[in-house]
Amino acid sequence: MIEFLKAILFGVVEGITEWLPVSSTGHMILLNEFVKLDVSAEFYSFFQVVIQLGAILSVVILFWSKIWPFGKKNNNAPLSDHGFGQYIKKDIFVLWFHIIFACIPAIIVGVLLDDLFEELFYNYVTVSIMLILVGIAFIVVETLLKNRRPRIKRPSQINYQLAFIIGLYQVIAAIFPGTSRSGAIIVGALTLGIARTAAAEFAFYLAIPVMFGASLLKLVKFGFHFTGHEVAILATGCVVAFVVSLFVIKFLMGYIRKHDFKVFGYYRIVLGVVVLAFGFLGLI
Repeated sequence: MIEFLKAILFGVVEGITEWLPVSSTGHMILLNEFVKLDVSAEFYSFFQVVIQLGAILSVVILFWSKIWPFGKKNNNAPLSDHGFGQYIKKDIFVLWFHIIFACIPAIIVGVLLDDLFEELFYNYVTVSIMLILVGIAFIVVETLLKNRRPRIKRPSQINYQLAFIIGLYQVIAAIFPGTSRSGAIIVGALTLGIARTAAAEFAFYLAIPVMFGASLLKLVKFGFHFTGHEVAILATGCVVAFVVSLFVIKFLMGYIRKHDFKVFGYYRIVLGVVVLAFGFLGLI
C-alpha cells in the first residue's frame, strides 16, 4: 500500500510539473531523493520517463479537434472538395509536419546520447543550476518583451524555420534535467515573437511525439520483463498523471492569457537555491 501511495505522489508531481515550465524530470529526480520507490534502479529509470505517457494522453484528449487531421466536420482546409480529400484537414497535416521537423534534433540526441547524459547530468546539482538559469531567462525575456506585440499568435503560423529553432531549444532540455522541456520551448518561442498561448500550445504538441519516442526507447532498453508489482506501480502513476494533467493544462492556458511567465521564473530560482542548500548541508 505504501508503494501505491508513493506512485500516486509521483503521478501528481508529474501531472503538475510536466506542463508548468518548472521541469518535470527535475522534480521527479528531487522527489526520488526523498521518496524512493521500492523498485530496481533500471525500472525507476524506465518509470520516470514512461509515466509521462499519462500526462501526454491529456493533451491528446484536450486538443483532439486541433491535432486530429481527419474528418469532414470543421474542416477549414480540405485537401479537395470531393472524395476522400474532403475528409483530410490539410492545415493540421502541415502543423504535424512542422511538429515532427521540430522534434528531429531532440530525437537524434536522445537516441545517440540518452544514456550518457543520464549518467552525467541526472543529479541534484545539475537540476538546481538549470532551475536557476532558466528561471532567470524567463524573467529577463519577459521583461525585455513586456511591451512588444507578438508576430505569431497561433501554432499554425509557425513555419519550418521557426519550428527547427524551437527544436534546438528543446535539445537543451533533453541534455540537462531541470531545464524543463516546455520551459525551454516557451523561452525560445517568446524570443522568436510567438505569443505565450501559442508557445505553450506548441510545446504541448511537441510533447506527443517526443514522449512517445522516449518511452519507446526506454521500453526497448528495459525489455518486457515486468513483475506484477511494477506494472501496478506504472499504471497507477500514469493514471494519476493523466487526471492531474487535465486540470493543470486548463489552468495554465487560462493563466497565461492574463499573466506572464515571471512567477514560474521566481519559483524556479527559489527552488534551485533551496535544493543547492539542502545538498550543501548533506540532506540530499
